[in-house]
Amino acid sequence: MSTADSIIAALPEPTEALRHPPRIDLPPLPPGSAPGSGNRSANTAAGSSAPAAAINNQKSSIKTQKLKTPFFARQMQKMEEAISRLSTRNNFWHRVCSWIWLPLAFRSGITFHKGSESTFSAVLPFRRFNRNWYNAMAGGALLGNAEVAGGMFVFEKCGGNYTVVCKQLGYKFLVPCHGPAVYRIEPREDLAALVKQGGEFNITVDMTVVQMVQAKGQRERRVGICTATFHVTPKQLVRQRARRRMARNLPR
Repeated sequence: MSTADSIIAALPEPTEALRHPPRIDLPPLPPGSAPGSGNRSANTAAGSSAPAAAINNQKSSIKTQKLKTPFFARQMQKMEEAISRLSTRNNFWHRVCSWIWLPLAFRSGITFHKGSESTFSAVLPFRRFNRNWYNAMAGGALLGNAEVAGGMFVFEKCGGNYTVVCKQLGYKFLVPCHGPAVYRIEPREDLAALVKQGGEFNITVDMTVVQMVQAKGQRERRVGICTATFHVTPKQLVRQRARRRMARNLPR
């Protein structure tokens, strides 16, 4: 006899209950349902989707609480909008704001003059800060203040609820300027219609730079031509994008 046969022979005999197990009758299933049908899967799906939805709602509520703008930030936003509107009210407040945030524009002494609804001009004085070594208006002063003049025109027309950023600036020098320079600004597009749409947009302005007449009988002389393109975005849209970036950086 082999080892396996001896091990099997040593095992105890099974009892009568194991040889003939009792029969258990299950209650009948309701009509229209069968084992393994879609009722069990539907109940399982409903039971699993409910906790998932609750977890997603809890996550979204946590993110909303985390991204809620603090009181100090809301007050800063209101102050920023008020200062933006104030900077375009007149030359005095423009000078005050330039002294704080644009010191080079403050030292250059550029001022703005509003005419009719479609005319806007800026005057760059012929002072020592704006002149070069051969007593002419410096090219950097003419170019840099062209951006300030065009940006202030767009900002004044759009209002304090928009951000204005220069995307492209081109300047063509014609002749030297030996006196105060006047920037005459004209937009290519209908700025009021673009603002009415409510979204972000690009606006291109053409500026003719002329030397101001200082003496009787002196003729006005064109010293340069400038073209600037500005990108205008509502501040509310900028804040929404900042909140979305914060939401992407939150821990999961």
